[in-house]
Formats: sequence, structure tokens, C-alpha cells
Amino acid sequence: MRATIVLPRNEWDGALSAPPSQDEVRLQSIVILVVSIVSILGAGWIILSFWLFPNLRSFRHRLILSLAMSDLIMAVNFLCSTAMNISGRLIGAPENATFCSYNGFMTQFFVIQTDYWVLTIAVCTYFILAGHKRQSTWIQNHEYLIWSLPWLFSAIWALIGLVKDAYRDIGAWCWFESDRTRLLVNFVPRWVIIATMFVLYAYLYVVLYRAHNELSSVVDEVSGHTTPVRSVDTSFQDDSFGGERQAGSSATLRRLRKIARLMLLYPLAYAVIWSLPTAIRIYNSTTEAAAPFALQTIDKASIVVQGLVDAVIYGLNETSWSSWRARLSRHGYPTLATMNADDANEPRAREREQRSCRPACGRRRQITESTGSGPSTLVEPQDAIELRDFTTEPHRKVIRE
Repeated sequence: MRATIVLPRNEWDGALSAPPSQDEVRLQSIVILVVSIVSILGAGWIILSFWLFPNLRSFRHRLILSLAMSDLIMAVNFLCSTAMNISGRLIGAPENATFCSYNGFMTQFFVIQTDYWVLTIAVCTYFILAGHKRQSTWIQNHEYLIWSLPWLFSAIWALIGLVKDAYRDIGAWCWFESDRTRLLVNFVPRWVIIATMFVLYAYLYVVLYRAHNELSSVVDEVSGHTTPVRSVDTSFQDDSFGGERQAGSSATLRRLRKIARLMLLYPLAYAVIWSLPTAIRIYNSTTEAAAPFALQTIDKASIVVQGLVDAVIYGLNETSWSSWRARLSRHGYPTLATMNADDANEPRAREREQRSCRPACGRRRQITESTGSGPSTLVEPQDAIELRDFTTEPHRKVIRE
């Protein structure tokens, strides 16, 4: 393969997103290096939590782990290129041509791979929580195939750039020199993915709110019953928490509302983060003019901060915090039941619920899907339910004695 030649900055006009002076390159590299370290810490949080806590190893958590690994490698790649610039060995210098080519390949590989991971997580979450039994069973039985798809597609795009000798210094790292190429190859597909996420999570939002309303009506109906009624036991396990069945309908209602809101925050966060980089790519492509240095730096920081954002969106949830608190205090790992009890913060109400459910503890309950998407199933009250078990239930249930 012929060697990649990176011309000095004074012999070619360079990418529009590359700072024109070495001082600006150094300053921008310092900012990106700091953001890279923060991103590494965010991705490391997810990886360490997965490694330490068995209750964070559901099917969806394994997908999130893959996303965190991509974020980590991407941030380390940015860390290397910025460290070279800061040390005075500019990545755009001819003697660093091989490094620039490798750095550009890794950038393209993992930046676009994170997009594929968030899309994979959204699609799998949709199939499982929306009650598509056949599809959800298939994806969980073919986990390695699902895992390989983001790696395959990102490798194809990265290799195309390497073969075309398209990677050049853009300041803090190497990437496609042409803003138009980056716009078409990366940003247009990215917004298609974000739009798809909005549609899928909006549907799940509706599903969860309908489940909330149906459960509210059941609880109201039971509470207004004139004869003694044994407790209505319902289970809801969000795929990002991984725990056990919970008794306590009031806590379930609160959790349903919270999860429904979180579903819409996922694509919204990505839309906010990628708005400025996309706007700058469009500006550069249409005007052939460079954006101000400050905006260029914020643009690059928005790309590098992905690891921290994914850690906040997918890694900083109630179970991870509770698991860390339990480990530091040497208590057992949290379950969904204990978290709901903490959320309720009503010891007396909890005690009444436990007393009321005692007569029914050994009984099976008939759970009928309100959507009609699957047959009725028999579920033991004590069964532990995780994400991988939700292959028949769209979380919209009418529970009957």
C-alpha cells in the first residue's frame, strides 16, 4: 500500500476545520485532550460497573458495554493525537504521515461505530419492550451477530477512507479533509439514526404511559373496592436496571413515569450534541469558509465528549449508583424492590403492602396482554425478571386475580 503523504501546513490550504496557526493547534489540542480524559473516565465508569456488578449484565447492558468500549478507544485515539501536537510533534508534519493515516482510520472507525451502537440499543430495546416476541427472541438468541454488525459497517467506512488516501490533519486529529465528505459519510447517516431513535423511543414512551394509566386505573379500582381484596401485584423491569420483581403499585407508577421520560431524553441528548458540528459542516461545505476558532474547538469537543454523554445517558442510573453505594457500604446489591421502597420512602405504607400481599405470595396470577400481541402467561410472584426475559410482555398489563 502506498504511503500516505501529509503535506506541511504552509504547502497546502488544509482542511477548513484545521486552525491556521500552530499556537491555535496547540490550544485546541489542550482543550480536546482534557475532554478526552473526561470521556475516558465516563466510558471507564460503564466498563468498571459492568465488571464489578452482576446485576448490571443484562442483554441491554452488554450492548451498552460495547458502546462504552468504542467510546473509550475513540477517546484514547484523540488523546494520542492531541498529546503529539502539544509535545511539538505536529500530526500534520510529513514525518508523521503514517500516524496521521492510522489516526484518521481509527477516528472514522469508532466515531461512526458509536452511532451504530446507539441505533442497535434503540432497536433492540424497542423489540423487547414493545412486545415483539419473535424479533426479541431472535436478537437475544443471535447476540454475537448483533454485536458484529456495528464493527462490520464501521470497518467498511474506515477502510474506504484509508484506500482513498483521504485522511488528513484537521487540527486536533486526522480525519476526512473534505467537510463535504464528512457531512455525507458521517453526519447525514447520524441524523437518520437520531430520527429513528426519536420514533422508536416515542413509541415506547406511549407504551409506558399507557401502562401507567392502565395500572393507575387498576389501583384506583382496587382501592375503592368494598370487600377485602388481595394486593394487585405488578412487575415492571426497565431494561437498564436489572433487578427483581417488585410489590408496590405506587412505586411502580412512579418508575413508569420516570422511565417514560428517560426514553425521550436519549435521542434528544444526541440531537443537542450533534447540532453544532452538523451546522459547521454545512457552513463549511456551502461557503468554503472556515468557522471561527472558538466554534471549531467547541465543534471538536462535542465529538470527543461522546464517552461522557453515553455514561450519563446509559451508565448513571439508579441501579449503578445503588450498586456502588452497596459495595462501598458492604451491603448486598440492590434489587428493583429495594429501590422502589427507597423511592416510596413510606415505611408504614410499605409494611401494609407487605401484609396485604402475604396471602397471595404462593399463588400464580394470570397476566393478560392489553395489546393482544401475545398469549396470556403464568408468572410466579417471586420470579426474578430481567431484560432478557421480556420476550412476550410489552409492559402494558391488566392484572387479574
